[in-house]
Amino acid sequence: MSNYELNHRRNRRALLRTRAHLMRGLPSPAESAFWRAVRARRLGVQFRRQYPVGNFITDFCVLSARLIIEIDGSWHDRRGAADRRRDHALGRAGWRVLRFFESGC
Repeated sequence: MSNYELNHRRNRRALLRTRAHLMRGLPSPAESAFWRAVRARRLGVQFRRQYPVGNFITDFCVLSARLIIEIDGSWHDRRGAADRRRDHALGRAGWRVLRFFESGC
């Protein structure tokens, strides 16, 4: 791999980490409710929120189970094809994706 490719990957990872950090501060009402619920129950697994996986930022994931949970708001109504491509790419990488649609909290 060339130095250019290595630098591009490092920069991409850094950008994803920064964006994920910012997104943690702006959760949707449904994401906030889900986060409060899983934190309060102490389920024996560690949930991560707004966590980069590959080239994507997930809403929630459990690394040990390779499980991603997406809670989609109304803006995802227009992103169906992109979400399917994303889910397919994550599935090829060995992740299971559960997608829930926010219905107002």
